[in-house]
Amino acid sequence: MNCRTKIFLSILFSVSAFIATAQVPKQLDLKQSIDLSIKNSGAIHIADARILQASAEVRAAKDRALPDAKISGSYLRLSGANVDLKNNNGGGTKAPTVNQAIYGIANITYPIYAGGRIRYGIESAKYLEQAVKLNAENDKEAIIYNTILAYANLYKAGKTVSVIEESLKASIQRDTTFSRLEQNGLLTRNDLLKSQLQTSNIELSLLDAQSDLSIANVNMALMLGLPEETKFIIDSSFVSAKQDLLPFLQTERLALEKRKDIQALGFERKAAALGVKSAKAETYPSLALTGGYIAADIPKFISITNAVNVGIGLQYDLSSLWKTNTKLQQARVRETILSVNESQINDAVRLQVNIDYQNYLLTQKKIEVFDKAIAQAQENYRITKNKYDNSLVTITDLLEADVALLQTKLKAASARADAALAYNKLLQTTGTL
Repeated sequence: MNCRTKIFLSILFSVSAFIATAQVPKQLDLKQSIDLSIKNSGAIHIADARILQASAEVRAAKDRALPDAKISGSYLRLSGANVDLKNNNGGGTKAPTVNQAIYGIANITYPIYAGGRIRYGIESAKYLEQAVKLNAENDKEAIIYNTILAYANLYKAGKTVSVIEESLKASIQRDTTFSRLEQNGLLTRNDLLKSQLQTSNIELSLLDAQSDLSIANVNMALMLGLPEETKFIIDSSFVSAKQDLLPFLQTERLALEKRKDIQALGFERKAAALGVKSAKAETYPSLALTGGYIAADIPKFISITNAVNVGIGLQYDLSSLWKTNTKLQQARVRETILSVNESQINDAVRLQVNIDYQNYLLTQKKIEVFDKAIAQAQENYRITKNKYDNSLVTITDLLEADVALLQTKLKAASARADAALAYNKLLQTTGTL
């Protein structure tokens, strides 16, 4: 057993010992990952709070249409009050001494007409509530895609480690064979060193791949709200899931119809249009039905009970005739900004659909190419190995064929994950994730 074999077996023994003492890896499929990430996402909790806030705004707007009821009362202590009885008719009756007073007032006001401000306020609050809910759904889709991205990266990192480990094992076995040939004078020392150097390079690649796998594990664990030392066993079936692709024009139309951010912007525009109407209504009079009850008692002077009153109140702000309606200007500006934003986001969505659609088609073509490339690389290595065994090519040619096979396997392993990821990115762009 040569030194290289001892090193490899030592690494395997250390890794095995670590795994034996570590926690059992967690089986994790894609649906579980998405469910956990949504459950533990701080962004989702913030979005839920925003929805509650928007719902409270709707209730507050509806409350403005309800009657206002107020009760007030006072006890007053008077000092040296002058009481002049106008209906005394010169009788010379001495006015009573008044030094205290008690009164209570109950008043109810029910708005009848406010220029539409109350109705516009309720409708606007409902539109904004819908916009907040749609934005929350859009945030949720972003979280789902980020989870799929992390899942795919973890899959690719694990696949890379397994492919390199397999290549390292084959390279060490080749070194063992070459070492015996060199000892028997059938191989030059220089050729053995070239083979061993390639093994060392593969070992370095394995260290990098294991580091990437460890980081991908930590990233996934933190995203799912699990301890960062959690290790995962990935379900590789997601890379081969059936993926139905619609024609491009239909996909683009679907994006414009289903995107939550576009829908949310539409509701915000409706709310802005109502804001313009509400600002105009500021110049209209308001009408309210009023009713109340008054009770008062001034000892030794007067007592009032059962003073029920009902009436209609009219209010009009005359200053609105010459003051600039700043609210109206602000509402119109906001409506214009939202209109421009809607046009820009529509163009941005069309462009992104084009990019993601073409990217997905590209990944499909890459899978086809890599499937052929693996077969070609394997056949190239077999032929080169036969030629080397018959002294027709050098050790350098053999090692280059081995590297080409390894690189092709690594690229092919990532290609299917990239295709699944590209498909889900297209779903996110079309608002159907």
